[in-house]
Amino acid sequence: MNNLRPVGIIGTGKYVPEKILTNSDLEKMVDTNDEWIVSRTGIKERHIAAPDQATSDLAYEAALKALESAGMTGSDLDLIIVATITPDSSFPSTACILQDKLGAKGAAAFDLSAACSGFVYGLATATSFIQSGMYNNALVIGADCLSRITDYTDRNTCVLFGDGAGAVVVGEVPEGRGFKAFDLGAEGAGGSLLQIEGGGSRLPASAETVENKKHYIYMNGREVFKFAVRVMGTATVEVLRKAGMDRTDVDLFVPHQANVRIIQSAMQRLELPEEKVVVNVDKYANTSAASIPLALVEAAEEGRMKAGDTVLMVGFGGGLTWGASVLVW
Repeated sequence: MNNLRPVGIIGTGKYVPEKILTNSDLEKMVDTNDEWIVSRTGIKERHIAAPDQATSDLAYEAALKALESAGMTGSDLDLIIVATITPDSSFPSTACILQDKLGAKGAAAFDLSAACSGFVYGLATATSFIQSGMYNNALVIGADCLSRITDYTDRNTCVLFGDGAGAVVVGEVPEGRGFKAFDLGAEGAGGSLLQIEGGGSRLPASAETVENKKHYIYMNGREVFKFAVRVMGTATVEVLRKAGMDRTDVDLFVPHQANVRIIQSAMQRLELPEEKVVVNVDKYANTSAASIPLALVEAAEEGRMKAGDTVLMVGFGGGLTWGASVLVW
């Protein structure tokens, strides 16, 4: 990638809904307690979209901030990619809805589905388009309303998820900066470990699928945990190899925020100190495709990255999928 047009992040923005659902609130809804949730996940609270908010609304707010940060308006955009597993509807895509709301009439637009890995997949896609010369810039958004697909009677999953959106503008950057490598992958054989079974062409929506809760997230927590611990390590090592770097070059580690124990496992494998790792799972829980951009943008807002720093992002998700990237800020 180093011989190609240098492409990186030139604007950032994030948005989370106002309503907060705490562990104490969940204690009143399902058989659980704060100590159990925190000790196993690190999550203390999560943000929940209002009844009249859809994924495009969250994405729109994050997009406005990212465009402002980049000194751009919607009319300047060439491409919009929305990574999500909770689109407003099957079609039109959430990206097309967003294109209209942003006044981005000249932009191509599509959604990308790779669950919690979706934002990194989106970054890789946008970077490839810009490096090829097909486009000059792209808006990449990770946004999800997981509260819409969470079964709040299932104590094993309802404590894990929240809503939010993170957005970046990707474009040409000075020589030496930008994305240095990506590592994307999938293990489709594990798809049934984390899925929504109903609502597609295999099992269309019906009274029976609704009654049997086939439209909610199903997760085999134990197996997904094992996959996550393994792949967070291997993907990180591989993307650093592709970038011609090693763990000592990493200035900031931005992992998918699913479970603090998974993050700690990756930290130990990479021998990274706490000050080099972004952790905000306690405030937002797992927001799927929004997870990594929320963490990245928050770190930027807090001044945790300076020009020239090496930032490593890595995530895993349904599919099963994974994605990692190395970026010189």
